[in-house]
Amino acid sequence: LQDGVALDDEPVLGAIARTYDIAFGHVEGDPVPRRVFIGDDEVTAAIRTAEIDRAVSPVSAAPAVREALLDQQRRIGNAGDYVVEGRDIGTVVFPDAATASDEERAHRRVRQNVDRGIGSIDYDEVLADLRRRDAADSSRATAPLRPADDAVHIDSTSHYIEEVIDQICSLAREAR
Repeated sequence: LQDGVALDDEPVLGAIARTYDIAFGHVEGDPVPRRVFIGDDEVTAAIRTAEIDRAVSPVSAAPAVREALLDQQRRIGNAGDYVVEGRDIGTVVFPDAATASDEERAHRRVRQNVDRGIGSIDYDEVLADLRRRDAADSSRATAPLRPADDAVHIDSTSHYIEEVIDQICSLAREAR
């Protein structure tokens, strides 16, 4: 149960996902939108907790939730040029997305958690949780996690973010 809602109550979870808009906001002086809102409530810190991490797979497996959030992701993503992260971004939401290795994703999550002061900073714990979620998400009936057939793979493991951005921009220019 989460706030009185069973994590497998698809009709209620779907209604919640359709009712509240997700939006991003800026911290003054920072061009990257780092604040997350659901409706009028800021949830930036809350969505990075272990409790939410544990609830993500069962809630996201509900077809009604997936449908509602897919609409929101596309609405947000189509509003501008973004680098987006997520488990089914490359197969369902935006089929041209690139992905990183498990180890690199875990390193990035640990760095994010350190920077934000939220969530685990234990690399092995973060990697194990990431792999557990990948396994659960890969075997679900609705929109299972898998790479797109035409996905562009960018191995960003040993590169600085600026190098990866340059490579993405180059690929985007070539695609136009």
